Amino acid sequence: MKQPSPNTQPSTPERHVWFFITFVVLISALGSFVNDMFTPALPAMCRFFHCTVSTAQLGLTTGMIGLAIGQLFLGPISDHIGRKPVLIGGVSFFVIASVVSVFSPTISFFVWCRLFQGIGASAGYFLGRTMPADLYSGQQLAKIMALIGAINGLAPASAPVFGGITADHFGWKGIFVFLAIFAVVILLLSPFVKETLPKARRTTTSFLKTFDGYKNLLVNKAFMIHVTYKGLSLGLLFAYLSAAPFILQTHYGFSQTSYGLIIGFNALFLMVASMLAPKFRPFKKAAWLGAILITVGVGAQACALWLVKSIWLFEIFMILILFGLGFVFTVTNTLSMNEGRNQAGEASSILGIAGYIFGAIVSPLVGIGDVLHSTAITFVIVTILMLIVAIASRRLAPDLNNPG
Repeated sequence: MKQPSPNTQPSTPERHVWFFITFVVLISALGSFVNDMFTPALPAMCRFFHCTVSTAQLGLTTGMIGLAIGQLFLGPISDHIGRKPVLIGGVSFFVIASVVSVFSPTISFFVWCRLFQGIGASAGYFLGRTMPADLYSGQQLAKIMALIGAINGLAPASAPVFGGITADHFGWKGIFVFLAIFAVVILLLSPFVKETLPKARRTTTSFLKTFDGYKNLLVNKAFMIHVTYKGLSLGLLFAYLSAAPFILQTHYGFSQTSYGLIIGFNALFLMVASMLAPKFRPFKKAAWLGAILITVGVGAQACALWLVKSIWLFEIFMILILFGLGFVFTVTNTLSMNEGRNQAGEASSILGIAGYIFGAIVSPLVGIGDVLHSTAITFVIVTILMLIVAIASRRLAPDLNNPG
């Protein structure tokens, strides 16, 4: 099987670099928007469909399952036929699923629409990591991933704001109209982006054989440790995003717009940490600092949710947790893709799937019983698992150019 070989110099002309980065930010933001933007409307959707909190949160779960399934198949396909055909096909599918969801007669129909939305959005989500890995490696990859991660921090920061404002003025259906329009903009821009995987570097064996690349990655110890680290950290983020609408709106009485502004403000700290991570030497030191900040923040947050129930403490501790997550996300994204860049499509798929597997599991759990208590318990369990993997990651070789 012919595998893509490392390309140590950017193949994109300098004058197009910033357009490329902007485009990558947009396509990866679609994966964030598909979940983050409609979370402000979850309480309202419970009332609209006359369903329970956990049932409404299944929309998050099935969206994540769709994102995972899509990446599982589209990663190897993109290594076989190129990045752009997969991107255009996936985003087009997302547009259709989003428009159909607006006409959902029941919560069950809506949940199924969310599955197909996730499948479509997965193309942009994993290609946001894959396309930079096609062009960069080592410290170059670290810098470009950090820059994209920092800019892309605006996605979780802005999505709840747009979602809250849209839901307040147009209802939950307006959110999915907005998402469809956002995806159409990506489609209109895609012809101006060059293919990052030339034919000479694509897999040349039969289509089914392209999936064999997963086997090599799944037995790569360093790669899987970085992937699991990122997956558990992303699971913690999804637990927060699933619980926050009910904590801030139902428990503390904030409006959908106010909720969006709070979530957006908090996400800015994740963005700042993402930008700071490449300054650490060795690079992995940032991830260890992130793990410590997350552990301290979660411990304090769990006590506050269970005993104190103060909005100010909730905010302070969430900012600390998100700041730690920013360090972890940048490091684990970069080290995973650097380790698996010879099979960038499959590597990006596994990296994305891991996060959405954990996210799909934890999202309904935070809505069981008292949302404050269930959130505290979920936070603690996920963080303990994450800390175990963080210790394993710390023991690996720290050199980014020679991953261990």
